[in-house]
Amino acid sequence: LSPMEKKYPAIAGKEKGPGPGRYGLPPTIGFVGHDFTKPTSPAYSFHGRMSNNMLSLDSSPGPLYHVDAKITRFGKDGTPAYSMLSRMKTQKELFSTPGPGTYRPEKAPPSNLQRRPPSYTMGRRTRYRTVDPVPAPNKYSLPPLLGSHIPNKRASASYTMSGTFSTGGPSEDLAKTPGPCRYNSTDPSVYRPRQPAFSMLGRHDVPKDKTKKPGPGTYNPENVTAHKTRAPAYSMGVRHSEFVTPLVVGFSD
Repeated sequence: LSPMEKKYPAIAGKEKGPGPGRYGLPPTIGFVGHDFTKPTSPAYSFHGRMSNNMLSLDSSPGPLYHVDAKITRFGKDGTPAYSMLSRMKTQKELFSTPGPGTYRPEKAPPSNLQRRPPSYTMGRRTRYRTVDPVPAPNKYSLPPLLGSHIPNKRASASYTMSGTFSTGGPSEDLAKTPGPCRYNSTDPSVYRPRQPAFSMLGRHDVPKDKTKKPGPGTYNPENVTAHKTRAPAYSMGVRHSEFVTPLVVGFSD
């Protein structure tokens, strides 16, 4: 270097040294791997929130285990125990004993020279064939037994009600005489003094005044002050705030 050149200090940013993160110093937080040259403060840990269950899931022996009341310190209780169970189903391969209703001795063949009693069967009525011309009971038409025209039946005396003849009979009126109802009766007021006559007529309407008239509730006599003294009257005013500034009006003397 020449004596004329000025010497400047080196810029630290141009140096390519390692950064602060390259140095592995021991931590000063916690107990694991703590720097032994630094004092440690007391450390506290946050415990988890406790459950709201009445029974905690704990593997330690305690009241959680249920001991049967029949188990004593000498062993199991020896009292007999019974239970109501359902009827067991009979298996098909097992032998099933038949009941008394299964046997039918009446169907057994006769043995030891025994005689069989007569047996009858109630069968249904056989149908008529289409080729059998057997008529039904309502197909027969028997002669009536009324009258005297039956040759093989004994008939009693019979009478005939003949009709009424209009010619020459009592119902024929040759004179054409009028009956009592054909004559009109004369009013007694024609040949005798006339009696008073009355008639039932409808009810007549009472004459009314159709103008509207005030009722008793329309008048207010308590409001009359023409000839009476007025009673004291009070009114409910508006409540004013106590913080309102009163109005001061200046006036000259």
